[in-house]
Amino acid sequence: MFKLVKGTIFDIKRYAIHDGPGIRTTVFMKGCPLRCWWCHNPEGISPRPQLMYLEYKCIHCHTCVNVCPLRAITFDENEVQHIDREKCDVCGVCAEFCPTSALKLVGMTITVDELMKEVERDVNLYDSSGGGVTFSGGEPIFQPKFLVEALKASKERQINTALDTSGYAPLDVLKKVEPLVDVFLYDLKLFDEEEHIKYTGVSNKIIKRNLEFLVKIGRAKDVFLRFPVIPGITDTERNVSGWTRFVSSLGGFERIHLLPFHDVSEKYRRLGMEYRMPTREKPSEETMKRIAEEFEEVGLEVVSGG
Repeated sequence: MFKLVKGTIFDIKRYAIHDGPGIRTTVFMKGCPLRCWWCHNPEGISPRPQLMYLEYKCIHCHTCVNVCPLRAITFDENEVQHIDREKCDVCGVCAEFCPTSALKLVGMTITVDELMKEVERDVNLYDSSGGGVTFSGGEPIFQPKFLVEALKASKERQINTALDTSGYAPLDVLKKVEPLVDVFLYDLKLFDEEEHIKYTGVSNKIIKRNLEFLVKIGRAKDVFLRFPVIPGITDTERNVSGWTRFVSSLGGFERIHLLPFHDVSEKYRRLGMEYRMPTREKPSEETMKRIAEEFEEVGLEVVSGG
């Protein structure tokens, strides 16, 4: 019956080498309970399909204006397109008729069976490289039924599984997911709860609790910690030292990946979303080195990038 279970994804990335061990296929699922200011995949935040406008592909033919049933698209005198996001119901007609794909729907419904046909296309690469399938997002656990069934289907096919997660999930759901996951890519963002709420919209208590649970049941070696280095937010001495103390107190972890911030403001603009980051600059080499040294001091292997 799992073949009939449906989920919503926004991309399938092949030959991924930064989303777990080996060569992988990464499935990006829509929907996330967090609202991180720096989110690099804003198209994964909403659980629903979205309309994206790629202005560099637009030839200003006005086809979208003519076919939109709700008259939600207009062009001004300078041929700049405007989408009334409140009026638009994301029906997809404009994207269907756009001759250059300047308009496209981000998000599609797919069954587990359909997804596995895509994942299985690269099974030879998984076998030769020690890779597999990675479920990312968004937050994959936001769609728990689809995730569990997709993981089961992967394990039935003896495909290695990785879960890229914020750790923000009900414990009972994590307990269902855990036996089906070979590798966890687990994000550490802000150690202070108030700061976590400010910059992500949610408390970090559940995230810390779930990490403690994974350690308690002996899965620490299967957890690849990931630390986004966000200038002025996560890169502070106070935040880094908070996480190093916490991680070392739990013990058992082997590595952490430092994920440097990069500006994705154009993505937000193309989706009609607000971008809250005050900076556009990536972290300095000195900052990356300092943070790496602090995590190395507590016995972690540090990898720069995914």
